[in-house]
Amino acid sequence: MILKTRLFTPGPTPLLPAAQFAMAAADIHHRTPEFRALFQKVIGQLKIFVGTQNDVLLLTSSGTGAMEASVSNLTSPGDRVLVLSAGKFGERWADLAKAYGCQVDLLEAPYGKTFKIEDVKAALKPEHKALFVQASETSTAVSHDIEAIAKLTKPTATLLVVDGITGLGTQRFDVDGWGVDILIGGSQKAVMIPPGLAYLSISEKAWKAMETSTNPRYYFDLRKERKNQSKGETAFTPSVALVAGLGAALDYIAGQADGDLAKGRDALIDNAQVNARATRAGLVALGFTLFAPDSPSAAATAVAVPEGMDSGEVVKALKTRFKLITANGQGTMKGKIFRVAHLGFFDYLDTVAFLGAAEHIAKDTLGLKVEYGQGLTAAQKVFAAASK
Repeated sequence: MILKTRLFTPGPTPLLPAAQFAMAAADIHHRTPEFRALFQKVIGQLKIFVGTQNDVLLLTSSGTGAMEASVSNLTSPGDRVLVLSAGKFGERWADLAKAYGCQVDLLEAPYGKTFKIEDVKAALKPEHKALFVQASETSTAVSHDIEAIAKLTKPTATLLVVDGITGLGTQRFDVDGWGVDILIGGSQKAVMIPPGLAYLSISEKAWKAMETSTNPRYYFDLRKERKNQSKGETAFTPSVALVAGLGAALDYIAGQADGDLAKGRDALIDNAQVNARATRAGLVALGFTLFAPDSPSAAATAVAVPEGMDSGEVVKALKTRFKLITANGQGTMKGKIFRVAHLGFFDYLDTVAFLGAAEHIAKDTLGLKVEYGQGLTAAQKVFAAASK
């Protein structure tokens, strides 16, 4: 049988063909009027995609580079910060803050859970320079309530810094209305291009904080980037091909709503959320156990395997039998959960393909009592209801 590779990981995600073509043709120099025009267009599109009037900067780095830039530009050694951690990427915030000499107060939720807002309120102190959190904790497929957290930080001097790397394009944000000071995105997620670009919106409150912060920065000096990017250039050599691909991807998203990028972004979010709900319904119908049922992310679904089984066996079986690439758990969750993505260039028929494969794996690898079509029927009902 022919086996076609299907990528269902929460980053990198499947590539948009139009973006691939744009990247292949991107043989322009970055210090030219042609690139400046492209760059300024993409920055304008990113502001609409993020949904902000604040500055949006584009960095040639992974999303972690923008996370580090947020810490290094906003803080000084000895600053007290609050980190909300419920997975590997929350732990990354804590590690970054410690690396730059911050005093880290850590509020933790168990893997697979989110935070109680009353606990966040109790943990937040006036002396906290910043609060760092994920919108979507990709390692456990949990969504956090950024709006509720922002209501706590907005009236205070504390800066709210949100890793939205898998949140953007899968959940809605009112960046300016809520008072999110920095919101970070990454290219290999909902915008459907390869890894290598990070983007972040930055509020005036955050810019003012940078004037007094003393942590060292050079490549990730956001003030330097702001000055250069306002003129259509980057401080250092950008990934020209990825910028071209990003422009094509944002054009495609706008094209899903007759050229209206904001409506196209909302359609992209709805697409991820419907596919996530359909996937969860199908998996539950097959007898799988959802790892994060209480506050699930639309970016990906985390699935627990039965006691005594290694989730790597499921990941391997899906790949070997169907060329379907999913992700194992991370850190202490490795071997306990597997993750399947919904963000970016996925459609409902991709969800049907995954669940069709999952039925075979549930029956043959896990030994669950499954009737073929059982998971698909549950997913079809979700899709039908969402399509009315």
